[in-house]
Amino acid sequence: MARFDEIDRRLIAALQRDDRLSLAELSVEIGVAASTLNDRIKRLVRQGVISGFHARVAPEAVGLDLLAFVLVGWSEPKVEKAFLERVQASPAVLECHHVTGVWNYLLKVRVGTTRDFEAFLSDTIKGIEGVQRTETIIALSSAKETWTLPISE
Repeated sequence: MARFDEIDRRLIAALQRDDRLSLAELSVEIGVAASTLNDRIKRLVRQGVISGFHARVAPEAVGLDLLAFVLVGWSEPKVEKAFLERVQASPAVLECHHVTGVWNYLLKVRVGTTRDFEAFLSDTIKGIEGVQRTETIIALSSAKETWTLPISE
């Protein structure tokens, strides 16, 4: 695990809030020279602490109104490879987590409509030989959804 000094923590927090801040703006906010911040950002990227810079798009603005969480289960270990290949290829799957308990994986899925979700579930998940069961939770609304990580010592 990487260790961060106060400047790194403040820099990471600022970039998580708004990665479009100029080096000059970051310099004023953090109180360190822009060239120093540029070097630190490059180091954080090189170390894999910062994995990229992205636009955060409102799902509803692009017609992806339905958010679902899908638990997927099977008992034969050989199913996992085909499952992971299919999930990696699907743009509807935003997150895929290997979980404990009676389920194998938890998926976070975004699609437009319930009909789109039905097609996704039938074609993408249940179409994999060996998938035995699924359970779906549809989110009615989201009170909090963040990509900002709490950075501490």
